[in-house]
Amino acid sequence: MKKTKTLIIGANSTIAKAIAKQIVDQNEALVVVTRNSDFYQQDSFKDTTVIFLENYQESEIAHTMKAISQQGEVIISRVFICHGVLHNARFQPEKRLEDFSPVAFNEVLHVNTVIPMLWLKHLVPILTSKNPCKIVVFSARVGSIHENSLGGWYSYRTSKAALNMLLKTTAVELARRAKNIKLISFHPGTTDSPLSKPFQKNVPATKLFTPEFVANKLIAMIEKMEIDGQASYLDWQGSSIKW
Repeated sequence: MKKTKTLIIGANSTIAKAIAKQIVDQNEALVVVTRNSDFYQQDSFKDTTVIFLENYQESEIAHTMKAISQQGEVIISRVFICHGVLHNARFQPEKRLEDFSPVAFNEVLHVNTVIPMLWLKHLVPILTSKNPCKIVVFSARVGSIHENSLGGWYSYRTSKAALNMLLKTTAVELARRAKNIKLISFHPGTTDSPLSKPFQKNVPATKLFTPEFVANKLIAMIEKMEIDGQASYLDWQGSSIKW
């Protein structure tokens, strides 16, 4: 009997680590792809397959997927693609139009939109079978064009809106050629992480979630989801968000 595994991509993020910890605590098989493997040196991950990448160039992504596909005895039943950037030492989210920078925009778009799509491009061919697989890609509620009433954060909003469109478009194709795959665009809520740290001041304590809370909610949510040939845009409660 073939053993199913969970694959976490971008596994150094705060929520990714919490997902990984919960999976190994449940004695489930795990593969992680990361540019920093320090966290996965713990004894609890001794049976985890850790794939280290220097970068997320397409050639590296393709090589990684080839290596995973050669593990012929496993079936990947869940994938979490956890890439995301909102700010770094070079830029902050824009508060006004005058803050817009094409350099920052291109960097945010590449991390939040292009890299997840490159993973899907090379991942889907090795998942095309009769075995069900659910793929969660981390998005954000601010990527909803319908719900944008506050403005600002031009680059981040746009990158997530573009990601959502790409996922919805991919789902249309997969409904024809890979009916075993379910795509989920996921908004985790405001989680206590380096990404949200500068913006937590005005967040009520009840609305600032621990990574462990989000991981638990997400894993429980996708277990119940049906593979229906559609892309779903969901928050941490499992509630639909308007595209």
